[in-house]
Amino acid sequence: MTVSAITPSEVRRMLLLREEIALLDLRHEAEFATGHPLFAANMAANRIELEAAARLPRKNVPIVLYDTGEGLVGPAAETFAASGYTDVRELDGGLAAWKAAGLELFEDVNSYAKAFGELVESRRHTPSLPAGDVATLIANKADIAILDVRRPDEYATMNIPGSISVPGAELVLRAGRVAPDRQTTIVVNCAGRTRSIIGTQSLINAGIANRVVALRNGTIGWTLASQELEHGADRHGEIGLFEGAKANARDVAYRAGVRHLSVEEASVLQAQPHRTLYRFDVRASEEYAAGHIEGFRHYPGGQLVQEIDMAAPVRGARLLLTDNMSVRADMTASWLAQMGFETYVLEGGYDRATLEVGPGEVVPRLDAAHRYRRPYEGTDVDTKAMQAYLDWEFGLVEQLRRDATHGFFVI
Repeated sequence: MTVSAITPSEVRRMLLLREEIALLDLRHEAEFATGHPLFAANMAANRIELEAAARLPRKNVPIVLYDTGEGLVGPAAETFAASGYTDVRELDGGLAAWKAAGLELFEDVNSYAKAFGELVESRRHTPSLPAGDVATLIANKADIAILDVRRPDEYATMNIPGSISVPGAELVLRAGRVAPDRQTTIVVNCAGRTRSIIGTQSLINAGIANRVVALRNGTIGWTLASQELEHGADRHGEIGLFEGAKANARDVAYRAGVRHLSVEEASVLQAQPHRTLYRFDVRASEEYAAGHIEGFRHYPGGQLVQEIDMAAPVRGARLLLTDNMSVRADMTASWLAQMGFETYVLEGGYDRATLEVGPGEVVPRLDAAHRYRRPYEGTDVDTKAMQAYLDWEFGLVEQLRRDATHGFFVI
């Protein structure tokens, strides 16, 4: 099969002009993490048949494939064509040509979400405390609530002693119950930096009266400070809004340029064949399984912000979020809009006679042999890898400046 080529400069132009493009790295995730363009998404060649339908819902979306000379592009293009995709090209010269053109390569995974988090902190001066200070507050039995915004399984593996699991998008919805006293200081933590920065700034943006700080560098910083972690915890924050939370969340979304659509208005978006529309239900997994609107994939809001390149690899696509309580969708949408996506929130839709029940479609996990091992995963400690990871994150704002394609803004 002959695959037409597109140059690195043409890809860059498409990114700058916000044209739709799925720039796909065909290597395994571990190789992808060694370096890739900012808005490249990883779809290993041997996983196209598993992932394409969910991750690339529009069959005529422009797809650009690349590798590093392994010969993956030709067979991958044939697989896409056999699956009905009609606009598949290859990056002329592959990744080497991108680098030779003087364009930036970003390491790790979820790179542009992490870079965005660093940009938020640098522009909003998101407050944080180092591990030693938080450990002292715990030891002194200070009036604090430590909210862990990671996935529940990450929290169960290891957590800051005494912390409560409140996954990212749930913060504004549950903080009023977890910390009802305005005098309580809320400490937000994740594994590293991004989710705690976004979580802390979410509560601040939504106008909570409490003092809110991030645990600087998350469980990595905690480990590097030689503090002990707890294992097997099962404490979860209950739903409870603080005063004004719902209206404030909607205002935050409005300021970020998010638009609310009725079911009828949203159907018009869905019917437009020339644009990619991703539809995500950002609630907790048990809520989704109990009943969800047909056609909406489950992706918890906090993880959606962190993993948007995995969830929606088409840069320039539209996003439509739903949440029966609206708060989680509004806060999640506010961040995705700031990351450059045309983002909408669905109004209503849960009063239908029949909602779909069940966990929905799940993309099979990556083969462990080809998966990139995050430095903050698990319970083993590699301090050099952890420090190197933090050093990399600290440099992302400057790398964004050099790359100059991101189009992010911060409200």
